[in-house]
Amino acid sequence: MSKVYYKSAEDIEQLRKSATVLSQLLGEIAKEIGPGVTTGSLDKLAHDYIHDHGGRPAFLNYHGFPNSLCISVNDQVVHGLPSGYELRDGDIVSVDGGVELNNYISDSAYTFAVGDVTDEVKQLMQVTLESLNLATEQAVAGKRVGDIAYAVQEHVGRYGYGIVRELVGHGVGYKLHEKPEVPNYGKRGTGAKLEEGLVICIEPMINMGKAGVKFWDDGWTVSTVDGKPSAHYEHMVAVRKGKPDILTTFAYIEEVLRKKN
Repeated sequence: MSKVYYKSAEDIEQLRKSATVLSQLLGEIAKEIGPGVTTGSLDKLAHDYIHDHGGRPAFLNYHGFPNSLCISVNDQVVHGLPSGYELRDGDIVSVDGGVELNNYISDSAYTFAVGDVTDEVKQLMQVTLESLNLATEQAVAGKRVGDIAYAVQEHVGRYGYGIVRELVGHGVGYKLHEKPEVPNYGKRGTGAKLEEGLVICIEPMINMGKAGVKFWDDGWTVSTVDGKPSAHYEHMVAVRKGKPDILTTFAYIEEVLRKKN
């Protein structure tokens, strides 16, 4: 059983620096996303951007993963491989990235709309993002992992969406995946206790249809069993007393999207 690593105040400031590079990178990705853009070109942008800012792509070669980003389109839930696929009007695309900066690792994801998406898909994205925001509010000292999990489940459940169970959030910081696991379903007041200095990734993966997923023969890609779209958002959060300290931000993305719209 691997142990839980608690981070010092200095560690958390280093993680914030890594998270800032990653958040700014996702803002750069937001500028590029549109019909005709290949997922491979977004991956190259990320690789170069991270290196230009003194970091290393945390995903590249992690357990043999061949890219700097996971890019998952439409019914792909997570861990999609960048390729020559050209994004099309009406697609949604989850972009999940990680940065290692001075040996500190950050991790964050955002689901983007490509051109005009249906109202049904917009709602899926909105509800998934709302569930992330509600879950991060629970990341305070004295609560439990189950309080985070329940916040996602309770919000998403009202819409009848499927919550992916095979994949979960996780501790992060010294390594990309640390203890504890942070599921998106569960009971309040259960699971590991949240203590100050714990840094976790909260990442709802929500399907428009069934909760079930299938794992591809490429060894990475995970998609919905029914071919319906899936949305995925992820923040990295330091547990504090009283209120959470969210280390990643979507502000750079939102600024770009405001200008685009």
